Amino acid sequence: MLLSKGKSKIHSPKSRIKRLKWGVAGCGVFLEHNFLPSLQLFKRNRLISVYSSDINRAKYIGQKFTAESCYDNFDEFLKTDIEAVYISSNNADHYWQVIKAAKAGKHILCEKPMAVNSQQAEEMVSTCKENNVQFAVDYIYRFHPLIQKANELIEKGMIGKIISVSANFNVELAPTNNYRFKKELGGGVLRDLGTHLIDLLRYFGGEITEITGYVDNVIYKSEVDDFAAGITKFEKGGYGQFNVTFNTKKAFNRVEILGYNGAISIENFIGKKNVSAKLTIDLKDEKKKSFRKRANKMNHMIRSIQKSFMNNRIPIVTGTDGLVNLKLIEQLESKCT
Repeated sequence: MLLSKGKSKIHSPKSRIKRLKWGVAGCGVFLEHNFLPSLQLFKRNRLISVYSSDINRAKYIGQKFTAESCYDNFDEFLKTDIEAVYISSNNADHYWQVIKAAKAGKHILCEKPMAVNSQQAEEMVSTCKENNVQFAVDYIYRFHPLIQKANELIEKGMIGKIISVSANFNVELAPTNNYRFKKELGGGVLRDLGTHLIDLLRYFGGEITEITGYVDNVIYKSEVDDFAAGITKFEKGGYGQFNVTFNTKKAFNRVEILGYNGAISIENFIGKKNVSAKLTIDLKDEKKKSFRKRANKMNHMIRSIQKSFMNNRIPIVTGTDGLVNLKLIEQLESKCT
């Protein structure tokens, strides 16, 4: 049973944690400028250890964020007094790092996509379950208050039966030596950005039974895709559609949800900092209403993950969600070869 709508329950009888001791693995730009600054805002979180294959990078991050210790040996890193690990390394390293962290008894927050293939992802999920550790995946857009409000309106039946959900996530990201542009490392826009939109389609429309579409290079002729588009069929009826790109300098990134009795749109919640997101509700026989909300998605996610890990409860977005999303990506890719 998928727990993708925030249902939680006690998973094992571990004692309640009063202050969550974190280790971080992988010291990229996102960790430095997004995750760790947000983590430090919460008094009940504490950074203990930093791991990177580059010890100098680990030391730099450790000094900047006052970690107690830094390592370029993952096994030694896991022996430190940490209770949770944030894994933000290259996609190809997620698999072995999650397996080792789970066997060491650490709760895990892993970046997306959670693995290079679904076989690895299945083993990661089962290993976490066998070792009674919580396993969350960073699908951060589910945590925006307006995304959650839209889902609440859908569940209350405000817009009636879902007809379609459409989502767009388009940015400019020219090819570099970054792992996002290495096929063997799980790169490409579908896996990097498309996974977020597939997750949102499932969040709003429910489980997906079919997926088809296109994966292509429209602008950049690199070894990975710079464009992907998909159409999905929901188990409970209705359809989803999405497109993502690494080749667009300007775009109207938004989500639109069409129901029998009305429609919902969410704008400005993707790729924009210090800008208020906008939720618009247009219902039959009612005036159109719009609401604006400025929110830090990372802060909301960390607060939720902290509560899950400290109380040993299943998180809002689980490893199982990551596995389902990865299988859908593989299905789409298989139809585009």
